[in-house]
Amino acid sequence: MNDNEPKWLAWAKSLQAIAQNGLIFAENHFDIERYESVRVIAADIMASYTRVDKQFVLDLFNDQSGYATPKVDVRGVVFQGDKVLLVKEVVDGCWTLPGGWADPNEMPSEAAAREVWEESGYEVKPVKLLMVYDRSKHGHEPPMPFHVYKLFFLCELVRGEVKTSMETSAVGFFGENEMPPLSLARLTPSEVVRLFEHYRNPTLLTDFD
Repeated sequence: MNDNEPKWLAWAKSLQAIAQNGLIFAENHFDIERYESVRVIAADIMASYTRVDKQFVLDLFNDQSGYATPKVDVRGVVFQGDKVLLVKEVVDGCWTLPGGWADPNEMPSEAAAREVWEESGYEVKPVKLLMVYDRSKHGHEPPMPFHVYKLFFLCELVRGEVKTSMETSAVGFFGENEMPPLSLARLTPSEVVRLFEHYRNPTLLTDFD
């Protein structure tokens, strides 16, 4: 269990995974009912601690199918001089690295380049995987109902011009000491510090966990 994560959240996610995996292999209605009950308990726990409607959480869980595995969030890290590219999220009005969920049939580096293009208007070339992080260990808020791995790809700027999207309302480059309000669900101050350390020392190996 991750010490950085509230116990109730770890319990809820574990119960949801047990229920989801169990429903794949359950062959009689008694087992199916038991696993569905476990899923309801997981939703109860999460709703109780987050003040989110229980049915909303349960619907999220019910939408999941197949064997439960971590979701993958990819981020493109684009430097121009000593400044890094950030985009302003429409949903919360705060800033983050361009990125989002990786899609099926897409290499992680392709996903990073696609997200940068869609959210900022810049064409980039991924050149190095800087960090592979467990989201729950790095101070992101609010917590998520699913386990998430975050992949940060250093990308070279190729061409393009500023273009926002349905998800982003502004684009800019920022120095380490001039960070705007960050979208903590997506990017934390400690991650920004580490990214600039990678920028200043290209020989650093990929961080993980």
